Amino acid sequence: MMESKGSKKALDNIIDEMIEVVENSKHEIFNIGEEARDEYSRLKNELDEIKVKIIDHIDQSDKLEKKVKLSRQRLSEVSKNFDRYTEFEIQEVYEKTHKLQTDYAILQQDELILRERRDELERRLISLDQTIERAENLANKISVVLPYLHDDFRQVNEMIENAKEKQRFSLKIIQAQEDERRRISREIHDGPAQMLANILLRSELVDRAVREQTVDQALKEIQSIRKMLRSSLREVRRIIYDLRPMALDDLGIVPTIRKYVTTTAEYTNLDIEFITLGDEKRLEQEYEVTLFRVMQESLQNAIKHSEGSKIVVRLEIGESFLSLMVTDDGKGFDPEQKKDKTFGLVGMKERVEMLKGKLLVESSSEKGTRIYINIPYE
Repeated sequence: MMESKGSKKALDNIIDEMIEVVENSKHEIFNIGEEARDEYSRLKNELDEIKVKIIDHIDQSDKLEKKVKLSRQRLSEVSKNFDRYTEFEIQEVYEKTHKLQTDYAILQQDELILRERRDELERRLISLDQTIERAENLANKISVVLPYLHDDFRQVNEMIENAKEKQRFSLKIIQAQEDERRRISREIHDGPAQMLANILLRSELVDRAVREQTVDQALKEIQSIRKMLRSSLREVRRIIYDLRPMALDDLGIVPTIRKYVTTTAEYTNLDIEFITLGDEKRLEQEYEVTLFRVMQESLQNAIKHSEGSKIVVRLEIGESFLSLMVTDDGKGFDPEQKKDKTFGLVGMKERVEMLKGKLLVESSSEKGTRIYINIPYE
């Protein structure tokens, strides 16, 4: 009994620490967003000032150009009629022309520097705006995930308190958390982070092309940068979507699964079909979350392990029941073997049983794998 209470307390501590980490991460993301907003405001003010200076330089440059033109004409006249002017007058004309040309060149150089600074600020503002948007999206996602983590894991803790595999289940929670962190870290490193590094290098090429006045090359590099930015943004949105799709709260289970299946099929280049039966109505939140998480886990397992050519996701919303079936034509596995990868099945089973439902797993090398759940729903 003492050992059971100690195990329960240990798992409670793990959950509390995990939730605390997520909450701290939310605060850190919020601080990143606030710092980005402050930097955005400062750079925006600087950009507005530079734009005013550029307009002023253009006006001064136009006026000075006219003066230079007139001074050159005067210099040409003096040069043609050299004997009509005194030495002082000739020197004065030469010095005045030289000074005007020097001032004009300096003004043009200053204008070029201002334009380069303006372009740099505009690029940085675009980057900061994307950072702010990502920070807001991540903070919103975490706000949604926190109650889910707290409530769902408390329920799991109560349900497995007296189970023989309680200690193993607790360790697997930690392992799954670390695996998910590692996966997200790897996806960010290999995807957005790598693309952002390439964008930085490309921006230097653009800067060099502008300085060397090769406009076509600069435009080509800018188009490449835009393409990489779109790809990076799409990758970040996919990672955020995997954490918890906002469509689940806004639109409901059917549109969310449909979008998830479509996005996953495009991303993995696999043949994935989604079939719906019954009334496509909104369900209570715990049912929608359970259906989505079971579908997500089943689909990812099929993608990672089945090595099949086709996956079918079928959802039926009946008058008094909900059913979900995910099938593949892959190599199958033995559901009775206690392997690490069957931990996902244990988690799915716990979710379904909390709603008084049943989960059935059928798998063979000839027919592939079928995961079927049925949940009563009034």
